[in-house]
Amino acid sequence: MSDSKTVTLDVREIQPRERHPKIFNTFDSLQAGDMMVLINDHDPKPLKYQLEAERTGQFDWEYILTGPEEWKVEIVKK
Repeated sequence: MSDSKTVTLDVREIQPRERHPKIFNTFDSLQAGDMMVLINDHDPKPLKYQLEAERTGQFDWEYILTGPEEWKVEIVKK
């Protein structure tokens, strides 16, 4: 079994229209058990809904920090 890895993705400096594609590409590159720590400037709840719709059952989502200026979410690939 390989060691799981953690990828930190800070999207605050990325253009809003480019954020979700970047996040999805990063998520898709993960192996099962790997984690992505997403850093954003607002609650990424719409992203969670999109992930639930397009990657159903493939991840666990846990808030680490909930604003008001910075939001951090751990997204673990199942």
